[in-house]
Parts: sequence; C-alpha cells; structure tokens
Amino acid sequence: MGNGALIRAIVFDLDGTLYQEERLGEEVNQSAIHYVADLKGLSPLEAEALLEATRAADGVGGTLSRAVVTLGGTLQEMHRRFAADCHPERLLKPDHRVRELLQLLATRCQLHLYTNNNRDLSCRIMKQIGVSDLLDQVFTIEDYWIPKPDRRIIEDILAKIDCRPQETLFVGDRYRVDLAVPESMGCPIFEMKTTEELLTLADLVH
Repeated sequence: MGNGALIRAIVFDLDGTLYQEERLGEEVNQSAIHYVADLKGLSPLEAEALLEATRAADGVGGTLSRAVVTLGGTLQEMHRRFAADCHPERLLKPDHRVRELLQLLATRCQLHLYTNNNRDLSCRIMKQIGVSDLLDQVFTIEDYWIPKPDRRIIEDILAKIDCRPQETLFVGDRYRVDLAVPESMGCPIFEMKTTEELLTLADLVH
C-alpha cells in the first residue's frame, strides 16, 4: 500500500465497503431489472438476462449504472427508482467496529466517501450504519452523473480535498470499479472483501 505516514486523506467506497448486506444489493438489482423491463417491454426475467449480458460485455467493471445507460436508460431515472425501491432502514444496522475504525482514522487524516449511489440513498445508508458524522465530504453519482470508473472525477475529488494522489488512499471492494483508476494516477489503494479486512486499515494508516 505504500508508506502509511504519507496518507493525508482516505476516500472510501460505500456499498460493499463500509457495510456488507446482500439483501440491499438485491433490492438495487431488482429495481434496475424492473426499470429495464419497463424500458424494453420485457418480462423481469428477460430484463434480468439482458442486464447480465450487458454487464458481462462491459470491459471496465460491468456496473449496473453503465449497463442501464447502455440499454437506453438514464442514471437520473434509475436512481430515482433506487431511492424509492430500496430500504436500508429495514436491512442495515450499525457495526460498532466500523464506527470505531473511522473514529480512529479521523484522528490521523481526512475521511471522504465516493460512491456510485445517489445522495438520498447514500445518506440513509450512512445514517443507518452510524457513520454520517465521521465523513468530511461525500461525493455521489449526483455530483457528476458519470459512473465510476472515471479519471476526471478522481482528479476533481483530489482538487476538492486539496490532496496529491500519493497522499490519498482509496478503499473499495471492487478493484476495476473503485481502485484501478486511482491506482493508475499514483494513489495508494486498499482492496477489501470483508469487514474484517477493512478493520486491518487501523494497522496500516499511521
């Protein structure tokens, strides 16, 4: 990961990174499937197959956002549906270990969030997992309406948080979506798949 002494800021992904909950991911997925079904006049099963095929054919990470746009949808409408269809209040609860990790890291550097999710749903998720007050700046799909991965957005985030690439650690659960672009720009990265892996950040950032 590089020399932890140089880290001035950490930019976290949200979904799959600061929490894991497959049921919420499935609500998002079902919302996208029904949007594609409405767009194309398909059954949900047909729409699901089309969405999966479109994601598989995408060379840079296969995100839902990119697939829906490829199929003729808009990010604005997709995220309007996500905000209405998804219920973090029913599915998420705080993990005190994650909050304690962020509290510790906040004594050492700036903490920011960069997510492909929309502001409404992101804020509800952050509130539900108990981390809203620990993040300095939150960047969502609504700031740019350009889904990850995108180099221009990383450049803009670095300018807004006033940090150089080598001072800014990016943390996420999907290398191609969350981490490949920042790494190519000289940012240190931390890829994790479980909360237990996330918690090891406490030992890496000094």
